[in-house]
Order: sequence, then C-alpha cells, then structure tokens
Amino acid sequence: MFTSPARVLPLIGIKEGMRVADFGAGSGAYVIELAHTVGVDGVVYAVDIQKELLDGVLREAEKAGYNNIKIVWADLEKVEGTKIGSGSVDVVLISNLLFQIKDKQSLLREASRIVQPYGQVVIIDWTDSFNGMGPQKDAVVLEDDVIELAKEAHLSFKERIDPGEHHYGLIFDKHIS
Repeated sequence: MFTSPARVLPLIGIKEGMRVADFGAGSGAYVIELAHTVGVDGVVYAVDIQKELLDGVLREAEKAGYNNIKIVWADLEKVEGTKIGSGSVDVVLISNLLFQIKDKQSLLREASRIVQPYGQVVIIDWTDSFNGMGPQKDAVVLEDDVIELAKEAHLSFKERIDPGEHHYGLIFDKHIS
C-alpha cells in the first residue's frame, strides 16, 4: 500500500475547523479526506497548476456534498502564486510533489508564507524510484535535502511520520522571528 489519506491525517494532527492547503492536489486523493476531517467549519484549499485535475476535484467534492473545498489554480513556483492570504492556514500538505518541482525553494517559501505562526508544513514524498514505480531516480528528493531547503524557508524540522510504503513524511513548524 502507498500513502493512505485516512491513515496519514491523524498522524499530522488534522482536526475539525482547521484551514488546510493541499499543494499539488492533483486528482484530490487527500482533498476529500481533508474536507471530511476539517468538517463544515474548516476549509480545504485544493491547489494545483492543472485546471482539468482541479475540475475533477470540484466534481468529486460536489458529488460527495462537500462545500468546504476551495479550488485554487496556481503556479506554486511563483511568489504569492496561490493568492492565499499570508498566515491564513493551519497546515500546508505537500504530498508526492517535490520531485516534480524545479524551484523547490519557491514552493517551500510559498508554503511558509501562507501557514500561520506556529502552523505546520507537512511533506510526504518518495524515498526512491523503485524501478520506475515512483519518480525517476534522479528526481527523488532526499529527506536531508528537504530539511535543508525547509530551513531556508524559515521552517523548523519537528518530526518524522510513517506515511506508508515507499514514502517518507516530515513535519515542519513555521519559525517566528
């Protein structure tokens, strides 16, 4: 089994009423589970650059009866690319995305910008390429590299989680100067 949103969300402390951004939401694997977990008083921002995937997420949300999902078409490699307010979310989730991003530092800076003081940025990504099942070998982003990149984005390493087979999970807190 790969990562399971129902298994991962309790590990990262997602609770009712939270505001969560899912960077690289893709087809919405985490979005629907997040919407269920944060409930009617919470908000989930499904952020992606691929409009057709976001359209699919919106259809799934409507079909499931979730009104707490906001679709955000954005380039995550640009400063303020999400147009989400600074310090306005409790958690930013970045799952299976780093290996696809060229400007990883801009991505992490955007996550740090929108997360509230003492909020969390959670990164889940591949530990290896597993003979092409995951990203290409040269695209895999190692845990230690992520920790260094996060420091530059004013994020402090907090803890590791086990998101499932073939993946690592890292939780960061936002530095307050």
